[in-house]
Amino acid sequence: GAFALKEGFMSGDILLNLDSEDEGELFIGCAGGIDSVAEFTYKEVDVPAGYFFCKVQVKGLKGGHSGGDIHLGRGNANKLLNRFLSAAFGKYDLYLCEIDGGNLRNAIAREAHAVIALPDTDKHALRADLNVFAAEVQAELAVVEPDLQFILESEHPHSKAIDKDTAKRLLQTIYAVPHGVFAMSQDIPGLVETSTNLASVKMKPNHIIRIETSQRSSTASSKQDIANMVRTVFEMGGASVSFGDGYPGWKPNPHSEILEVAADSYKRLFGVDAKVKAIHAGLECGLFLDKYPTLDMVSFGPTLQGVHSPDERMLIPTVDKFWRHLLDILKHVPVKK
Repeated sequence: GAFALKEGFMSGDILLNLDSEDEGELFIGCAGGIDSVAEFTYKEVDVPAGYFFCKVQVKGLKGGHSGGDIHLGRGNANKLLNRFLSAAFGKYDLYLCEIDGGNLRNAIAREAHAVIALPDTDKHALRADLNVFAAEVQAELAVVEPDLQFILESEHPHSKAIDKDTAKRLLQTIYAVPHGVFAMSQDIPGLVETSTNLASVKMKPNHIIRIETSQRSSTASSKQDIANMVRTVFEMGGASVSFGDGYPGWKPNPHSEILEVAADSYKRLFGVDAKVKAIHAGLECGLFLDKYPTLDMVSFGPTLQGVHSPDERMLIPTVDKFWRHLLDILKHVPVKK
């Protein structure tokens, strides 16, 4: 859990974090994170007479965790909806009345919808466009998103819409803002180092449209860089941007002394190699490293399932292995030079 660390509170220079959830795996790195939030302020305008109102929906995506699942190439509902709206906005006299997508900051957006208005004479053309667009995107994502659906249905008239200038800047910004893996680790093959998640688009009171995003990286400077990239796009689009407090990452050190001790110990005790891993989600170790930059750390533990839920449980046979491993590591801790 989170707690405050005072400077000079700790004299040790090796940290064993007993908090990883798969026995036989040694963790040596994790991502830090920061949230970037943009707000657009719009004016309300009237939709002209003779316009048809409809709702466009994106559904059936898998979503997932913006840390653990970002490298799987799944669809982002905000991006897909926006791609269609942007094309239609360029082609028809379109009014954007309502837009809503995604939910939690650390989840990949699974669903999104918009209510739009366009001249009655264009409604059949719009449906044809959506059919073509749906076929293209379903082909692009056929392997990862077999259940992806686009739905168009008529909607009761809305009295007001977002002014055209703001709607255009909003759609352009969502189109341009990055989403997904930005860089892979140079130390650990297959590990995501830096990523960004376009989490949600919500209409709020007082004519505000809020876009929430989160950035992750195991390297502090890269986390700041990707957050600044997202901020730059939002500011170019005319939005105001704020950042959350964030939390620090833990850059993997494959040459760690305590890692070598833990790996040798595991092999000697159990006759098989422990897996050395890092994760693109957060661990407390990053907070320790922030205060004590010279710490040598490794994270391991017994096998747990359903953590942070009422089904949380521990695989009992792994506790004895974990305990023996811990005692053996302590016996072989490197001597202070």
